[in-house]
Amino acid sequence: MHKPSLLVILTLCFSFSVHAQILAKKETSALLEYEKNSIGVFQNTADSVVNVSNLKQAKGFFDMDATEVQAGMGSGLVWDTAGHIITNYHVVDGGDAFSISFRDDQKQYKAKFIGGDPKNDLAVLKLLELPKNLKPIPRGDSKNLLVGQKALAIGNPLGLDHTLTTGSISALGRKIKGYGGVSIEGMVQTDASINPGNSGGALLDSQGKLIGMNAMIYNAGGAGASAGLGFAIPVAIIKDLVPQIIQFGKVNRPGLGVAILEEAYTARFGLREGVMIKYVDPKSPAAKAGLQGISRDRFGQYYLGDTIIGINKDPIKNFDDLYSAINKYKIGDKVTVRFIREGKEKVLTITLVQV
Repeated sequence: MHKPSLLVILTLCFSFSVHAQILAKKETSALLEYEKNSIGVFQNTADSVVNVSNLKQAKGFFDMDATEVQAGMGSGLVWDTAGHIITNYHVVDGGDAFSISFRDDQKQYKAKFIGGDPKNDLAVLKLLELPKNLKPIPRGDSKNLLVGQKALAIGNPLGLDHTLTTGSISALGRKIKGYGGVSIEGMVQTDASINPGNSGGALLDSQGKLIGMNAMIYNAGGAGASAGLGFAIPVAIIKDLVPQIIQFGKVNRPGLGVAILEEAYTARFGLREGVMIKYVDPKSPAAKAGLQGISRDRFGQYYLGDTIIGINKDPIKNFDDLYSAINKYKIGDKVTVRFIREGKEKVLTITLVQV
């Protein structure tokens, strides 16, 4: 029987190899440009998205030894090569310790709480040990976004780490009440699927740059599942506030030096508009100017505090209005405060202080 020569065998092998390479190239080229973009963005940014575990210390019933148990989980973003991790305040609130995990890294890295801004649902952690090749998230611009442009979300929904979902920007400039009880201005709405665990994760544009931090979802059913209504804190706010949190542990804001009565209690006093002062810092300009909070005499009788109804030309109907009005100014600026006391409208000029 005639045996095939070595040359024929090599030729066949080479032919099969070339054919396989051509098929692989065809399969790759068959990907749509939209798919190629999504793949590229994920591969370039996934290492900058982390899993954040909120740990609580639990003591044993008999031995009182403290052990750390997971109380919550969310996502986070590598901010810089110094090891700062940014996330939502509600992800880390109440935690005794924090654990960070990275993509393709089985190690759990401990982190400490640096500070936060509950009003804008932002918090900063810092790694106690730095992994190799720490990769900060590329930062984009949220001021020039357009409704309809592509949006990609990367996070850890329901504990499924580094999940990518895609969609588009559905709306801009949403005013959504956040974790701190104050509405966050300029929220980015997206239909990229977001679920519990995505909080603190990245919302990216088609260039792979951060345009927002996923913070909340809306679900009419209340079950916590995505309904195509996700909201992200715009990166413009993040870039403005995170450096302050890193430096001071908080965001320095102008204020009157007063505490406002919670909205849940205002209805009891028949208050329909304005905000009632609950407490005045005795060392503040507000106290020196004469603003009064709720007080009680020695017989237990309560007296209502002043109700603020205006700051300069801005009418004040609720706490959101007060917060927005005061944040137009700087620490040290003087503002005219209009308020109601014992049924009469009064006016005082007060210097804003750091709060």
